[in-house]
Amino acid sequence: MLSDPLARAISAAEELINAAPHIENEADLLEGLQYLAGGIASCTHVAFNQHPDHPFLLSGTGPFTKMGLDNPDTLYFGTKMEGGREYVVTGSRGTTTDLSFQYLAGQYTADTVPESEVAFDDRELDIAADGTFEWRFTPNRSGQLVIREVYNDWSQRRGTLAVHRTDTVGTAPPPPSREDVQRQFQSAADELVNRVQTWLQFPKWFYLNLPVNTLVAPRSTPGGLTTQYSSAGHYDLRKDQALIISLPVNDAPYQGFQLGSLWYISLDYINHQTSLNGAQTQVDPDGTIRIVVAEQNPGITNWVETLGHTRGYLQFRWQRLAREMTAADGPSVEVVDFSAVPDALPFYESNKISSDDWRARIALRQSHIGQRMLG
Repeated sequence: MLSDPLARAISAAEELINAAPHIENEADLLEGLQYLAGGIASCTHVAFNQHPDHPFLLSGTGPFTKMGLDNPDTLYFGTKMEGGREYVVTGSRGTTTDLSFQYLAGQYTADTVPESEVAFDDRELDIAADGTFEWRFTPNRSGQLVIREVYNDWSQRRGTLAVHRTDTVGTAPPPPSREDVQRQFQSAADELVNRVQTWLQFPKWFYLNLPVNTLVAPRSTPGGLTTQYSSAGHYDLRKDQALIISLPVNDAPYQGFQLGSLWYISLDYINHQTSLNGAQTQVDPDGTIRIVVAEQNPGITNWVETLGHTRGYLQFRWQRLAREMTAADGPSVEVVDFSAVPDALPFYESNKISSDDWRARIALRQSHIGQRMLG
């Protein structure tokens, strides 16, 4: 059967999930299997609907197809491109904080990180008064264009994006042959196994070699978007402990913080506050942001929920910067007993939030995601 390679790949990927060294309980395994299901959906979607001769922007990463510590504040779009061919990206600028473009020569694997051939944000585009723009690009090598539309406020308006290849625009691809469909099944199979292998390996390079319950000073994101600064780390907390993260308010137009599971994917950011961006974060009167990462609810606005994950990843991102960031802009981390959280927050009384107001915050998250990230 033509689908045999995909069936075998699903079994192989499930074996990789089952053998993951971080699994400690049934919840970890079930999360991994849900992650696998999203990967199957994404890989088949891309394999059967992406044609380099007739490119189309697809989203292989989203709230239900997670990978690569996906950013809750970002919409991801991508298309494969062939070296030496001219492509044109057109669109209209929305009101989101950032719109960035990155061309990756090659792909992520368990052994390599692709080279970033081009990376810039929309400040380098000639955007017309009506918000429209056009960008022409001829890559040197075959690879993938990734476009990120980034929200510092989830209520902002999406833009529009489209792509075409100048030598094929206005024509149609031929009907698929049996060999084409066979290649598509094989492509989906290869990508699925590679996807699981890669993102289990990636954190070992950039996260797990760091001291636990710390965050590095802001730096140009290693292995990712080169126009972005980030601060990464990993945590290991008992359920009766909390992580207090403090950092000064800065002039970055976009700042985002999130937790990730050891599958290297975001936690549920629709129904829980597992991430905070600039519009969602409370700032203390002294100009400091204080975030509490904990399993238990401390009753404060900047609580970030671990959802039963005693271990996981910590990630700050800053984008659309006008200057280099330094260690002075970065976060500091303190582990405290959960009972000591009120004493560790100098503005605890003004940080508190009622259960009704917390429920309203979650309702607003659900509404905003529904408006901008339809499944």
